[in-house]
Amino acid sequence: MDSEKRMTMESKGTLADRDGSIWINGELVDWREAKVHVLTHTLHYGVGVFEGVRAYETPEGPCIFRLKDHTSRLFDSAKIMRIEIPYSAEQLDIAQKQVFAANQLKEGYLRPVVFLGSEAMGLRADGLTVNVAIACWPWPDYVDEGAREAGITVRTSSYTRHHVNITMCKAKANGNYINSILALREAIDSGCDEALLLDNEGYVAEGSGENVFMIKNGVINTPELTSCLPGITRDTILVFARELGLPLIERRITRDEFYVADEAFFTGTAAEVLPIRSVDGRIIGDGQRGKITERLQSLYFDQVRGKREEHPEWHAFV
Repeated sequence: MDSEKRMTMESKGTLADRDGSIWINGELVDWREAKVHVLTHTLHYGVGVFEGVRAYETPEGPCIFRLKDHTSRLFDSAKIMRIEIPYSAEQLDIAQKQVFAANQLKEGYLRPVVFLGSEAMGLRADGLTVNVAIACWPWPDYVDEGAREAGITVRTSSYTRHHVNITMCKAKANGNYINSILALREAIDSGCDEALLLDNEGYVAEGSGENVFMIKNGVINTPELTSCLPGITRDTILVFARELGLPLIERRITRDEFYVADEAFFTGTAAEVLPIRSVDGRIIGDGQRGKITERLQSLYFDQVRGKREEHPEWHAFV
């Protein structure tokens, strides 16, 4: 079951009505007072950018994983969308730590979002203020604990992933996720846990909100980033694979190659490292987490929970 669906089920009707603080335009405000006008431009046209960031409990205290990389991608997304964020990256890094601490969490999910104001309506998008908000709350696991070993079921979506000249694929833009929502709902309606989207030429692109990997004969394969978001968890796994000396190829991958893969898994801030058990009714490997997937998954969880000394630059302690 996907994290967005679980969050909706567990907090329906309560996400806007809870104790806590949200950072908006430079100050912490009461959670219930963090409101925008119904004519906010981004609500109507989807022109905004956001990030999803995780903080984990570690032996040294709560730690935001790869905070600077997430903030850097937020600014890249804004530049692509021609939005000028009225704060520096350092200010938003500090703000994310501030709002996490204010909500007194040991672990949680941070959502920085940049959106346009309600000064005017229309496609010109002229004269609009740029607003920044950061919320933080406990985030339920993407799937049940057992799925981290058993894996999830996946179906190829009838919806095509974005073409590079139709929308800006390297921007984590609000409106881009309509495509993801449609694909995921279709997969869930068919009895599967997640969708696998193909690009406009029919090659595997990514999941509804994750990058994807497959392993065949000991070689790790992952799609090129032509129409995919450059995932930070994806990058983490690439670093691990290279450090372990595992063969790794970034290339075009066909749908039927996934059917005969020995192992496959998704990566993402919400999904973390999540094995794939089957695709379109075809069992992947022996139908459970493979050895290479398990090794990379173990490294990932050790890293985010502060059990490794390597890559201290990835850890931002609160």
